[in-house]
Amino acid sequence: MAIRDVLKMGDPRLLEPARPVADFSSLELTQLIVDMHDTMRALNGAGLAAPQIGVGLQVVIFGVEANPRYPDAESVPLTVLINPVLTPLSDAMEAGWEGCLSVPGMRGLVLRHADLRYQGFDAAGQPIDRGVSGFHARVVQHEVDHLHGILYPMRIRDLRDFGFTETLFPGQNLQDD
Repeated sequence: MAIRDVLKMGDPRLLEPARPVADFSSLELTQLIVDMHDTMRALNGAGLAAPQIGVGLQVVIFGVEANPRYPDAESVPLTVLINPVLTPLSDAMEAGWEGCLSVPGMRGLVLRHADLRYQGFDAAGQPIDRGVSGFHARVVQHEVDHLHGILYPMRIRDLRDFGFTETLFPGQNLQDD
């Protein structure tokens, strides 16, 4: 039970592909998930990937109820997703503003699949298979990108749509990412 330091853009560990989890019963995996939850909650994150705290495993967590960083976002159930596989359910794409705990204080407009199926395993190794859309689909894609060494600024098509949160959204009091 610890709040871990989040790696920032520029740290080469964020660019490395993560390894699949093989042992779902390990104490290390259990502790990692607890630390990820603690870290995400402490920073008001919508999600967190293990590589963001320097652990190169295919583990992401996400979930949103009321979050000051995403005041207009719909609720997303708290989920631990291990060894994820994403499959677009349509060709529809949506642009949306994203932030990241590894890119603090900034936001960018990113195009993502609007409808998505994600599969993987929960913390106990039980299968997960969900079809999602909207903000839920965006959060999953953002977090899974971290497992492949991709940060959201790499997906921005026009850098005019990337900048400091306080400049892009003056007076909106969005917390630092």
